[in-house]
Amino acid sequence: MQEKLQAFERLLGIMDELRAKCPWDKKQTMESLRHLTIEEVYELADAILENNQQEVKKELGDILLHIVFYCKMGSETSDYDITSVINSLCEKLIHRHPHIYGDVVVGSEEEVSQNWEKLKLKEGNDSVLGGVPVSLPALVKSMRIQEKARAAGFDWEEPHQVWDKVKEEMDEFYEEVKNGNQKKMEAELGDLMFSLVNYARFLKLNPDEALERTNKKFIRRFQFMEGKVKDSGKKLEDLNLAEMDVYWNEAKAKGL
Repeated sequence: MQEKLQAFERLLGIMDELRAKCPWDKKQTMESLRHLTIEEVYELADAILENNQQEVKKELGDILLHIVFYCKMGSETSDYDITSVINSLCEKLIHRHPHIYGDVVVGSEEEVSQNWEKLKLKEGNDSVLGGVPVSLPALVKSMRIQEKARAAGFDWEEPHQVWDKVKEEMDEFYEEVKNGNQKKMEAELGDLMFSLVNYARFLKLNPDEALERTNKKFIRRFQFMEGKVKDSGKKLEDLNLAEMDVYWNEAKAKGL
């Protein structure tokens, strides 16, 4: 424990020095750091998805730096500091885990989630869905909305019910495609995607991670195809789809 405290104290000392002496660090504001923080979180997410533990370690450090930076700024305006932020977090964790720090008995992870949402409502949240950040990417947001609705008891009972809903939404979307109504097509596409996210949740799949893995797979195969075409002395635009498919299937065969 002493080693951990010393490491954290060292970081806080470095932050104080940087804020006082470094021209770049002195100039930063919460607004200027915001987009950089978002970028760091996405870089951590990429490292986790790639299961690159050294990169995870690096990105965790970058995010920790940002947290310490924000706390330093808060201390400069006397709004909060690292001590009050950590103590506030500790109190919240204790309050929201009465099955650990109180006499509440739970029998499953599901009950823990339900109790968590009930406690948040008691703390002044107007809605179960009020804690879903507005700026979350749409795919992630839909997953969080559904998880929170489930914790409140609003959910399907069986996966086959959700799959039936997916098929229903697919039919409704295709009907609007045939009708050619752009606005209704968009609405039905949204309903279909929301239902697919819901079904993925029932299968304990993360749709955002699944889509990102497919994105990465497509990039690998496409870049393999580009390389093969370049080695042949041609350009991609010189090939027809059937010729491109030869290289694409070669990439698949290699497990890319």
